Amino acid sequence: MSKKTSENRTSKNNNRVRLIIRGSVKFALLSFSLFVVYSVLVIVLFKWINPPTTAFIQRSFGAEFTSVFSGEAKKNRWVPVENISKYMILAVIASEDQKFPEHFGFDVVEIEKAIKEKIKGKKLRGASTITQQVAKNLFLWSGRDFIRKLLESYYTVVIELIWSKKRIMEVYLNIAEFGPKLYGVESASRKFFHKSAYQLNKYEAAMLSAVLPSPVRFSAVKPSPYLKERQKWIITQMQKLGGLKYIEKILK
Repeated sequence: MSKKTSENRTSKNNNRVRLIIRGSVKFALLSFSLFVVYSVLVIVLFKWINPPTTAFIQRSFGAEFTSVFSGEAKKNRWVPVENISKYMILAVIASEDQKFPEHFGFDVVEIEKAIKEKIKGKKLRGASTITQQVAKNLFLWSGRDFIRKLLESYYTVVIELIWSKKRIMEVYLNIAEFGPKLYGVESASRKFFHKSAYQLNKYEAAMLSAVLPSPVRFSAVKPSPYLKERQKWIITQMQKLGGLKYIEKILK
């Protein structure tokens, strides 16, 4: 084989590799652009239109699930934030995300605390804000892998940019799980307390908020001693935050 022929083959192979790399980069950029456009469009629509389903609910109901308004999921009732007790709104902020009215999707102080505790050898605890939980439950899968956390951060930023705090809270309370396959505060309120979410008092609101970290394990109708203590802690935090005045800014 001549030297010239060998050089030609090498050149062709290099060109082929360059074309493959160029094509892969173009495909990746196009896919990323389409994802951004699609995700932003969906979030803009969900600013005005209530989500017909969530990724979390679909996983819960599995093959039986078609939409939150059909089949077994029909028990889930969407209610506007104006029809939810202010005590309920305050209770979830007190228990889940006390800086919710001020932060931009992330509680940096809590994240730093969680990292320091992990470094000291303690179990890694969650430091997710309400906005992060909405992003995860609405669009993503369970787990703590890097890709999911990256996507969660992306969705969190976009949601905070497009939605008001009031809308974020409305979606959160309507998609949160309060019991096994029981989603939304209206459904939970009617099942556990036989009243609408608008009528919840601070004790009932605190109890519903207390089960949120583990709604399958805990029961609002048969609270364990731990759950009762957590309810008391939440009520104390509600008072420390300043009561219902604390949520006035997010309900405007």
